[in-house]
Amino acid sequence: MSKPSPSPCRGHVLITGASAGIGEALAHVFAQNGHGLILVARSAQALDALAETLRRDHGVEVVVVPLDLCAAGATQQLCARVAQLGLEVEVLVNNAGVLHRGAFTETAFGDQQGLVQLNIGALTELTHLFLPGMVQRGRGRILNMASSAAFQPMPWVATYGASKAYVLSFSEALAIELQGSGVAVSALCPGFTQTALIAQQGAKTFKVPLLKNATPQSVAAKAYAVCMAGKPVHIHGVFMRCMILMGQHLPRWMQRRASAMFVRGTMR
Repeated sequence: MSKPSPSPCRGHVLITGASAGIGEALAHVFAQNGHGLILVARSAQALDALAETLRRDHGVEVVVVPLDLCAAGATQQLCARVAQLGLEVEVLVNNAGVLHRGAFTETAFGDQQGLVQLNIGALTELTHLFLPGMVQRGRGRILNMASSAAFQPMPWVATYGASKAYVLSFSEALAIELQGSGVAVSALCPGFTQTALIAQQGAKTFKVPLLKNATPQSVAAKAYAVCMAGKPVHIHGVFMRCMILMGQHLPRWMQRRASAMFVRGTMR
């Protein structure tokens, strides 16, 4: 007898890193589909402006929680705020993330620690805080923003790539554990997307020669569909899917060489 598919969700959606880029685009997509929103990011001003637009354009409830998820106790503070408002999170979107480019030895360790805390620590803790309620209610979704960088070593963005490999593995493992619970976990793995994350001031924009970077809007539209369908993993972009598929058939030493060549050609 087959296990039941995850239940549909129309309740409140909590989106981290919601003030710009893919997070902002995700907020628009969920609002267009009638979901109430809880938006989390560091910039109160950016969140307030986004919330006003979403309420005006889509008539949905929008709650903003300005918060630095790297701060001590931030995730528990966020959970307490949601409970205080009497809201239930039916969809958790762990989108907040940071990237530091450059050789590992030339990047401040404090920056590396902050990356690990946000990309891994906050994501894991928020999942641990909100997932039990979803399981108890028998419905829910978790969308974790991984990356195409999760599938191979990524020199000069080593900690970032490793953090996304964690997100991918963690998400797939939870997807298995939660089969039949009514809750689904999805990992979205975009390629280069035109956001501030890859177009940092004073540095070369990450880009595959002759190919356009994805837009946050196209990534968000696909992410919504993947999340609602409960699909465990989606690699966004035909080129990236082909590259990753080919790379997985190479011996590890060749993967390392190919990854070094790719990074030099697209990021340095």
